[in-house]
Amino acid sequence: MFPTHPLDLHEIRSRIARSLSLQDLTSCVLVSQDWNGSFTPSLYKTVVVSKKGLSMESVERNKHLIQDLSIQRFSDEKLSLTPAQDRVISYIMDNSTLTRLKWPNNSIGSNGAQALAKALKTNSTLTDLNLTNCSFEDDGTQALAEVLKTNTTLVILNLGYNSIREKGAQALSEALKTNSTLTTLNLAVNLTGERESQVLADALKINSTLITLDLEDNSIGNNGAQALSDALKINSNLTTLNLRCNWIEDNGAQALAEALKINSTLITLSLYNNAIHGNGTVALSEALKINSTLTTLNMYDNMIQEIGAQALSEALKTNSTLTILDIGRNGIRDSGAQALAEALRINSTLNNLNLEQSSIGDNGAQALAEALKTNSTLTALSLEDNSIGGNGAQALSEALKVNSTLTTLHMSSNPIENKGAQSLAEALKINSTLTNLDLYDNGIQEIGAQALAEALKTNSTLAILDLGRNGIRDRGAQALAKALKYNFTLTNLELENSSVRDDGAQALAEGLTYNYTLTNLDLQDNAIGDNGARALSEALKFNSTLTTLNLRITSVGKNGAQALAEALKTNSTVSILLK
Repeated sequence: MFPTHPLDLHEIRSRIARSLSLQDLTSCVLVSQDWNGSFTPSLYKTVVVSKKGLSMESVERNKHLIQDLSIQRFSDEKLSLTPAQDRVISYIMDNSTLTRLKWPNNSIGSNGAQALAKALKTNSTLTDLNLTNCSFEDDGTQALAEVLKTNTTLVILNLGYNSIREKGAQALSEALKTNSTLTTLNLAVNLTGERESQVLADALKINSTLITLDLEDNSIGNNGAQALSDALKINSNLTTLNLRCNWIEDNGAQALAEALKINSTLITLSLYNNAIHGNGTVALSEALKINSTLTTLNMYDNMIQEIGAQALSEALKTNSTLTILDIGRNGIRDSGAQALAEALRINSTLNNLNLEQSSIGDNGAQALAEALKTNSTLTALSLEDNSIGGNGAQALSEALKVNSTLTTLHMSSNPIENKGAQSLAEALKINSTLTNLDLYDNGIQEIGAQALAEALKTNSTLAILDLGRNGIRDRGAQALAKALKYNFTLTNLELENSSVRDDGAQALAEGLTYNYTLTNLDLQDNAIGDNGARALSEALKFNSTLTTLNLRITSVGKNGAQALAEALKTNSTVSILLK
């Protein structure tokens, strides 16, 4: 029945709002702030507040419905906590539904942190609090730390990028000695030296609940590493420790190695981007021969070189727990790769190995390939940005013909060229496990792309293929388009910056009319114009599976954009990226 009296504008908005998603309602707010009054959705559990989005007043009015609140930065300038924001936070923290509050990149300062601390004294539902980059320094940290002594619900606390110094670290340390619920603490990019880390290490000797500690980029140095090592010898609950970018050298690594010989709970250790050389790596390797719990070791961007790789390879021959090893950007060269290859023939637990930017050439790749013929556990291998050419790629291809476990192979930025692409194509005709192949920036041209396209006609496992920044041109794109008519497993095809023009785009458009599995097609940074865009728009009228079409940095003009917009009137699944 139709209403017998006209509805006012507010009522009309309210009725429309009931059928809108939160994303659509937020879009309405961008057009007119009047829509803020229509925000009364009973099922909306996650809310994002920003300068142009839903207002703080809307949040206050509906605080009893919200479980997950994210307050985004209100402007490019740093803002202090306003009285209105202070009031709203107090109201929200006092409700019985909010479990997660994210307030990153807002200069709430010490006053804001103190207001939150006051609210936390009575709140009994919040479990996750993110205050990254909020500029509250030691005073705000001390207020929050005081609350942690009595709070029994907060589980995750992110205080990264807040200029916390010794007083703040000391306060947090004291809180951790009595707090029995916090499991995750992020203090990345805060502390200025070894003293602060030593204070926190003292807390770890007593605390029995913290399982994840992030101390990234805190300049803890060797003395800080020594203090943490002493704590790890006693602590029996920490499972994840991030020490990325901390100026830890061989002495610090040796101290941590001693702890690993005793500690039986740490699962993940990140030493990414420190200054660990061969001696430190040798010590860590010796620890791995004894340790039976560590599963992930990240030593990316240190200085372990060949001696470190050789030491780690010896450890891998006996270690039975490590599953992820990242030693990319360490200059291990061919001899280091050859040593690791020997270990892979024996090791039966490692499943992810990152050797990117490691100065590995064909000889190293050939050794790794031989190991892959017998290894039955490695699932992901990254060799990107090395010096592997056609011969190395050919050896890896031969391995892929018999290997039945590797699912991901990253080969980007290696000069394998057409010869390597053709070899890999032959492997794809036989291999039945590889799902992700990254050949970005490999010097592959039309011939190589055509070979890979032929393989795709019969391959039934590959889901992701990255051929970006390869001069495959229109002929290569046309060959791949034909493959799309037969292949029904590929979901992601990356052709960024591959010298594809309108003819190639038109061929790909035709392929899309037959294909029903591809969900992402990346054609950005190509010379595709209006004709190519029109062809793609016609294909989108029939294709209902593509979800992302990337046409950024192309030559698509007004007419092409209009054609694509027309296609969107009937296609409700695809997102087209143009700007």
